[in-house]
Amino acid sequence: MRKFLSLENLTLLSVVLGALAGLYIPEFFLKIKIVGEVFIALLKMIIVPLVFTSVFVAVLGLGDIGRFKDLGLRTVAYYVTTTALAVLAGLVLVNLIRPGEDAHIEVEAKKVEHVKELTFEDIVWNIVPSNPVQSLVEGKVLQIIFFAILLGLASLTIDKRKREQIFNLFDGFGDALIKLTGWIVKLTPIGVFSLVGYIVADMGFEVLLSLWKYALTVVLGLLFHAFVTLPLLALLLGRYNPYSYFMKVREAPLLAFSTASSAAALPVSMQVAEEKGGVRKETAGFVLPLGATINMDGTALYESVAAVFIANLYGVHLSLGDMVMIFLTATLASIGAAAIPGAGLIMLTLVLSSVGIPLEGIGIIIAVDRFLDMLRTAVNVWGDLNGARIVDRFLK
Repeated sequence: MRKFLSLENLTLLSVVLGALAGLYIPEFFLKIKIVGEVFIALLKMIIVPLVFTSVFVAVLGLGDIGRFKDLGLRTVAYYVTTTALAVLAGLVLVNLIRPGEDAHIEVEAKKVEHVKELTFEDIVWNIVPSNPVQSLVEGKVLQIIFFAILLGLASLTIDKRKREQIFNLFDGFGDALIKLTGWIVKLTPIGVFSLVGYIVADMGFEVLLSLWKYALTVVLGLLFHAFVTLPLLALLLGRYNPYSYFMKVREAPLLAFSTASSAAALPVSMQVAEEKGGVRKETAGFVLPLGATINMDGTALYESVAAVFIANLYGVHLSLGDMVMIFLTATLASIGAAAIPGAGLIMLTLVLSSVGIPLEGIGIIIAVDRFLDMLRTAVNVWGDLNGARIVDRFLK
């Protein structure tokens, strides 16, 4: 009975019940819209401290700035590159398949925010903060990540005792935030029931029927990244057979798929990388934990596809500048995605907000999010394992 009442099953049941109830008693859901809005507000509430703490602790965890220049810089460069390639693949696929455009959903004009044309200068100032406190207050994720990295690097140069005190403070704060995130995620069935019911009541049932095309786009993108992009990098940079390596370390991606958590798969990832994958212990001990924190290839790809899909549903036209903004935000926001189930959904609110896409659209994609979360987490862990092998080669 407890297994039947798992969060995943309750969320799926909430999608079905919310859709049916929204179809037959729309007046009720139009009145309780605030329940779904509170759930979205709770997701937004946790974003800024979670992103800042995750990135800051990851950089500070390097120990010294010399290690960042050697092992850390190579690792971060690899992770940022693969994440960017994943987002690029997602944007290309979603613009080719164009899910959501055939839904023909009529949306009131007040629900669709005007999307501002972005210049190169706008993009630069969206990354470099003039006032980090203001960036934290306004939830500007790119500026927050930029500041967290710089502050982390500066903290690596101060007195060791003080550095350890700062690390312990923010590491503990990060643990508390992850616990709080877990509490919020437990409210998902209630939030989903309200959001899906309201969306169906307001827009009609066909909005959910368009999900198959969206899910197909995400799955195709994830498979392409996992079995084309990452293997190419393995061959070109690591000089090893990626498919043979995958068979040796397959336990970790399979565990990640079943748990939808990079953190849960981390001990197994370290074990198989060292014992079966031929990665040195010191390399695996640094690259894999860091990857579980900042390397979210699958999550970033999903966020880019989801953002364009929701924009298509709401009839929001996205310019080239908006696509660039989605690319940057999805790439860097994924770095702050905690290694827990559903974290990508929380980060998605940042991507949507960056180009003015209605956040209510999150309620639509939740219907298939659990399966996609499992698949993208497996891709994340597979990317971590490749990163460990490639970085290890350059350090030998």
